Amino acid sequence: MVYHSFALPLICFTTLWGLVGGVAPFFVPKGPNRGVIITSLILTAVCCYLFWLIAILAQVNPLFGPQLKNETVWYLRYFWE
Repeated sequence: MVYHSFALPLICFTTLWGLVGGVAPFFVPKGPNRGVIITSLILTAVCCYLFWLIAILAQVNPLFGPQLKNETVWYLRYFWE
């Protein structure tokens, strides 16, 4: 159910940040700051991918749900049936 809609963004963003961190450094022109630019590209890709991955995994499998009172739960159950 959820996993079908989860696979496409996972593949797309993994590919995107993999290209930024793995392929883009090969296209940096030679110069005195080449190492700094490559390091910046790789660190940017790793940090952005990890931030996105943690955010999406927290939404897929939350640690806690909404805190409802018993009266609210009974009302919703009655109302939805």
